[in-house]
Amino acid sequence: MSGERARSRRLVCFATQGHEHIEGQRIRALLEPLAPEPFPFDRAHKLRSALGLLRLARRERPALFVMEGTGMAGGIPLMLARRLFGVRYVVCIGDAVGPYLGLRSPLAGIVGGVYERLLCRRCAGVVGWTPYLVGRALAYGAPRGMTAAGWTRGQASPGARERVRQTLGIDPQVLVVGLTGSIQLARRRGYIYGSELVQAILRLRRPNVAVLIVGDGTGLEQLRELAGEELGKRVFLPGRVPPSEVPDYLAAFDVASLSQSTDAVGAFRYTTKLSEYMAAELPVIASQTPLAYDLDEGFLWRLPGAAPWSPEYLDALTALLAGLSNEQVAQRRSAIAARRAEQFDLGEQQRRMGNFVEDLLT
Repeated sequence: MSGERARSRRLVCFATQGHEHIEGQRIRALLEPLAPEPFPFDRAHKLRSALGLLRLARRERPALFVMEGTGMAGGIPLMLARRLFGVRYVVCIGDAVGPYLGLRSPLAGIVGGVYERLLCRRCAGVVGWTPYLVGRALAYGAPRGMTAAGWTRGQASPGARERVRQTLGIDPQVLVVGLTGSIQLARRRGYIYGSELVQAILRLRRPNVAVLIVGDGTGLEQLRELAGEELGKRVFLPGRVPPSEVPDYLAAFDVASLSQSTDAVGAFRYTTKLSEYMAAELPVIASQTPLAYDLDEGFLWRLPGAAPWSPEYLDALTALLAGLSNEQVAQRRSAIAARRAEQFDLGEQQRRMGNFVEDLLT
């Protein structure tokens, strides 16, 4: 292949969360059949990384940048590279940018909304983590789009359920409702991710239901304080575990929680955890977001309420856990095992991503 021909096919990818972040791993895996060239974006040195992208665009003129995430330190250089050097880019979007930044402040939301529109309008294409995000991007002017919803990172090891429960001190007969994720404190809302599960358990007298929340973050210590005397009895908060061990902890669950707000932040999401819950064949407790209707093949419980911190949601969650039976769990588990959807198959997403990028390069 001639130098000019090689340059016309050159594909550079990076993640604004950082090269070693799970999102960096995600974009490299999605593009693996196309042999992309990773750019080592460093989130701790955003300005240096942004300038590096511009230098690469000016000096080598790759055919296409593919950016995972929507951080401005990545998006602004790509828009400049498109304008100054004619280098096109694809952006992979996991959140509605304006509403997400609006959680910090109204001004951040306004700035984020303008940036989101410009990023979509000037791109060559969008890859959304959900079809809803693709539709949002198309409405903002993206010329084409596709969906890549994510996939599970591994499978549970043999005997994981018994081993994890024994390590944590959870009786084999106890029905465990759990979640994994970043246990962050949202100060503006006074909400800690997963706190609705702890509050529901504290309302119940039922001894054979427990909550297992796996993850770390700014809200973990407050969550432990909230659990009080039930910590280590009906509420288990082991903190962060290595990514390779997450499937083992999921094996200790009976039901997974996927609480999301129904606003412009939560309604557009699947979240990375959904693919892992489904791979573990866990029935899911969800909010009344679009995914809870679109993906449900008989394995979801949909709870009312605008957000997991709303009284209506907490009341419904408490009532569900008060009457939840092993038979109900088994029925929904069989439904998820028999599901027809293939949204979370890695090979299928690689195939579609390959077709999408090849069409752009052609």
